[in-house]
Amino acid sequence: MSSRRSAGILLFRLRGGGLEILLAHPGGPFFGRGDAGNWSIPKGEPSPDEVDMEITARREFEEETGHRVPTGPLIDLGTVKQKGGKIVYAWAAEGDLDPAKTTSNTFSFEWPPFSGRMKTYPEIDRVEWFAPEEARRRIKEAQVPLLDRLEAALPDRPGNPGSPGGDGAAL
Repeated sequence: MSSRRSAGILLFRLRGGGLEILLAHPGGPFFGRGDAGNWSIPKGEPSPDEVDMEITARREFEEETGHRVPTGPLIDLGTVKQKGGKIVYAWAAEGDLDPAKTTSNTFSFEWPPFSGRMKTYPEIDRVEWFAPEEARRRIKEAQVPLLDRLEAALPDRPGNPGSPGGDGAAL
């Protein structure tokens, strides 16, 4: 089992009774043209001194979006294992942000390969809100269970028949 770990926050909002999910598109030269299957929750690896993965998730969300995680309870979404063996710890938070007002931390990378030239790229080049069906198409396959777990944790969201606020009124 890989010792590589990562932690992130799946931000969601309820609009007119519909669930929307914020996903991040990775920056850098390898993902510029890739779309379906390349998006992710904002996430990252713990610092050497971090043992609390929720703290890692909150820090990484802020570093990758330029926004703090909204106050309020988090929904523990558990973990998923990605293709390379990395374990992703995830929580969900209800909130809202304007994708046009996000800023990401950066990394340096030699590009083109063997050119000796270092270029700086944002860790994520954009974030967007998606309906669950579209989010499933765009997110990394290994992270799809996080979407399922979020929906299962929100059975009483507005717009669902028989739920409090089920008339679809906006929050």
